[in-house]
Amino acid sequence: MTGEGEIESGLESGPPVWAVFGDLMSGLLGAFVLILLCVIGAQLELATRLEQEVKQHQLEEQRRLALERALAGPLAAGRVTLDHGRIGISGNVLFAFNSADLQPEGRELLKSLAGPIGAYLQARDEVLMVSGFTDDRQVRGGNRQFADNWELSAQRALTVTRTLIEEGLPSASVFAAAFGSEQPVAPNADAEGRAKNRRVEMAPTPRPARGSGAPAHG
Repeated sequence: MTGEGEIESGLESGPPVWAVFGDLMSGLLGAFVLILLCVIGAQLELATRLEQEVKQHQLEEQRRLALERALAGPLAAGRVTLDHGRIGISGNVLFAFNSADLQPEGRELLKSLAGPIGAYLQARDEVLMVSGFTDDRQVRGGNRQFADNWELSAQRALTVTRTLIEEGLPSASVFAAAFGSEQPVAPNADAEGRAKNRRVEMAPTPRPARGSGAPAHG
């Protein structure tokens, strides 16, 4: 049999209950603090991200309003459209069908746009991307000047770009891009939709950063 002395000795050799409880509470407190720090960190990150998104939205809104003010006249006359910072001009106003030769009405319109757009670009240190688009019908018939819609849209974009430069827009502030029949804004199922897709868009964009290692031009 085990004597009372041996039992008391065994009890005394184990750790006190309050010490085990204290260690447990310290562990729980540490875990709670760690979780709290993680939650606070996530909330701060979310708040920072939301603040950046709000600032970006405000900048975009200011940009839109500034562009609307710059183009108030042509917009009011319905000669151009403005959608998410893209200035749209119907291809029928600028060019005859399957042609990249600027019509008199189109030249007058670009002449009226060059000044306001140039002032807008200079104030914001941006550049203008001129994009040409066509419908999905292939270049055919007696028109052998263009191999396909890509070439037609490219030449139209170049024609508008060169005209804007002739009307005073700095050549370093404008460039051309071609999209052919890609990115239509309407179905090509009827004449109305195809007419909408034959268009030129002009979009102010941030000026590309000049790398220190860029080659010098002679």
